[in-house]
Amino acid sequence: MKKVEAIIKPFKLDEVRERLQVVGVEGMTVSEVRGFGRAGGKASIYPGAEYIVDFVPRVKVEIVLPDQLVHQAIDAILEAARTGHPGDGKIFVTPVEEAIRISTDERGPDAL
Repeated sequence: MKKVEAIIKPFKLDEVRERLQVVGVEGMTVSEVRGFGRAGGKASIYPGAEYIVDFVPRVKVEIVLPDQLVHQAIDAILEAARTGHPGDGKIFVTPVEEAIRISTDERGPDAL
């Protein structure tokens, strides 16, 4: 099993969710997050003063998948989240040692 975390622009969430459902993803966790990447903060003008916006709003999508769905999920996220402009986001993939469904005590891929 793998955990796929995608940091994306908020307005791309619905499209990413739809594409993930098409490839067989049955559930996900979504969080509103803020951050910045290589470009750092952006300078903005507020009446009479310039200030730096250090963090920009993003959405983090987290899904845990059987290994055989990981590449399809990554491709779905790439296609749905890409705008072609800087700041489209990142995808991280990490191994998951165990998953347990609390209500039934199912374990491993059955718990997903």
